[in-house]
This record gives sequence, structure tokens and C-alpha cells, in this order.
Amino acid sequence: MMRHRTKLAALGGAVVIGIGLVGASSAFAGQSAHRVDVTRFPMVRSAGVVAANCLPHAHARVSVQHGGPVEVMNISVTGLPAHREFDLFVIQNPNIPFGVSWYQGDIDTDAHGRGHGHFVGRFSVETFVISPGSVPVPRPHPGDATANPTFAPVHTYHLGLWFNSPNAAARAGCPNTVTPFNGVHHAGIQALSTRQTPDRFGPLRRIH
Repeated sequence: MMRHRTKLAALGGAVVIGIGLVGASSAFAGQSAHRVDVTRFPMVRSAGVVAANCLPHAHARVSVQHGGPVEVMNISVTGLPAHREFDLFVIQNPNIPFGVSWYQGDIDTDAHGRGHGHFVGRFSVETFVISPGSVPVPRPHPGDATANPTFAPVHTYHLGLWFNSPNAAARAGCPNTVTPFNGVHHAGIQALSTRQTPDRFGPLRRIH
């Protein structure tokens, strides 16, 4: 290492400066190539919750880290009932009838009605579903479809969060409507969504 440093000094200050600039440029290029961007947006009370005048303080903060082959999405919820389970979906439309919807996972609240979810997947302008043809499908639950419909690519840029059960929604003062938005297809109403943005311009569409 010492011999290398001595040789550089003997070459002259101009060469040393040039090497330093090249090294700095290379480091900057490397940082640019691996730059990590974060997009942030809220989730607000769903249309059904607002109409029922329940969950007055419910809110969520979403951050999506992007810059690689997948995105990392973190969701922090507040103002929800304590010790309850909620189910997160990536959806086509924030309001009924919601369109194509993809189950992501669960968010559980603590004693203060706060919770956090961490999800890794494709949450960007590239998010879409497609069904090139109709084939028989598994039926782990009664009422599941026997075959899938055929449809062209559909982009899904919104998020929705549902009560895991209609009883939990009723205990929170919300309607006890039964919906299929959980793992066993017996969930409650939608609690939060990204309906603050237009139907066809959900926040995931901003992420490139």
C-alpha cells in the first residue's frame, strides 16, 4: 500500500487530482445506480365508514421504497379499534365495487389502536393482474369460483384495508356488513382506503 501511494505522488499532482476526480465520479455513478427513492401518501376513512359516522380518528401513513426489482411498502395505522385484525388489499378502485383486488396480508392493532404492516412486492406503475385464459381453479373455501374469467392486463393502483370480521366492525360502531376481503372470505367493511386520489389515478401509479 505504501509503495502504491509513493508511486502516485511521483506521478505529479495533476495526475493525482485526475484520479481523485475519476474516483469521485465513479462513486457518484454507483450511488445514482443504487439510489433509493421513497414515495409517501395517506390512507383515509373509507366511504362506508364516513357514511356510518364511525372510526372518526382512523388514518394511515404509507411509505413505498423503490429503486430496485421490487418495492418495500410500510403502512402505519392509527385510530383503529384496539386488538383487532385488518386485511390489506391492492385494489383497482378505492370504492365499491373495488374492481380487481389482490390480498396482501394482515395488520394487527395494539392496545392503542395502532398497527404496522411491512410488505414486499410490486407496488408501482408496473402493478397489474392479467388472465390470458380461463382454467379450473382451486376451491379451498365454499363459494370460491370454479374457473377464472379471462381479461386483459388491469393495473391496480389503490389500497384498501378491511375489518377482518363483521363482528369486529359492529363492535366499533360500524355496519356489520359481510364482505369477502380476508383469507376465509368472511370479512367486515372497508375501514381505510386511498380514495383521496381519483379512481384511475391511485398513488401507486406515481411510483416509477
